[in-house]
Amino acid sequence: MEWLKKMNDALDYIEVNLQGKIDYEALSKVAICSPYHFQRTFTFITDLTLSEYIRRRKMTRAAFELKESKIKIIDLAFKYGYDSPESFSRAFKSMHGVSPTMARKAEINIKSFPRISFQVQIKGDVEMNYRIEKKDSFEMFGISTEINDVGEEAYIEIPQFWQKCINDGTIESLRKDAGVCEETQVHATIYNRREEMFSYMICYYLPDKDIPSSYKKLVVPEHTWAIFSTGVCNDGECDIQSIWKRIFSEWFPNSGFEVAKGPEFEMTYYRGNNKYEQEVWIPVRKIG
Repeated sequence: MEWLKKMNDALDYIEVNLQGKIDYEALSKVAICSPYHFQRTFTFITDLTLSEYIRRRKMTRAAFELKESKIKIIDLAFKYGYDSPESFSRAFKSMHGVSPTMARKAEINIKSFPRISFQVQIKGDVEMNYRIEKKDSFEMFGISTEINDVGEEAYIEIPQFWQKCINDGTIESLRKDAGVCEETQVHATIYNRREEMFSYMICYYLPDKDIPSSYKKLVVPEHTWAIFSTGVCNDGECDIQSIWKRIFSEWFPNSGFEVAKGPEFEMTYYRGNNKYEQEVWIPVRKIG
């Protein structure tokens, strides 16, 4: 599979360039996709951000070199692309649990994070319900927060944010200000992605009336969207996280599309009789 080869070529590029700073533009050219798409795909397949993977590989190599040579710590820091011994030491200790100076002692254990490789895994035939749809620009409004995108933090912080907004009446107020009934479900958007952080907003379509200034507004430009459905399910049984993972590990590699820059949505709809449906909306563009 050509996609699989390109992803592994990108991992080879990382290994060859662990010393110094990794050029994400050059890396994405090896993978033949945009830097944004490569980083998103990598994270969903591996459950690691690209920057965290590179950091762990650098610290694995650096620890081995520290044990096996007399290289100065300041030289090792610059060799692996860190601007100062202090920033290198923080990264080193976050992985190995000890400072570089302590790691030199023979009795101190250090950790090794192996190189990742991508392989084909045959799975059962589970259909994905999706459609490609072009939509005009629209506006959303809601309450926003900043989410940590490192490791599993987002899976902790997002539910906590929802619970807070339920408990303090924010979601009830949002429905009221949107002019919709209690059974109408509000949505969520992920936007303004940057390294290890993103903005997250519980939101609804902006109504044709004035709203309190405390709300955040988001203008969504015209996009072509890939829209994936969980199908109708009982309350609490829509496994939208598995949909996200399958989109990047199964759908994108074979679709001829890549992620376009723009907000992504989790839309929730009430279908009656305690039944719900969720959709993931991702802006896309054709490759090539």
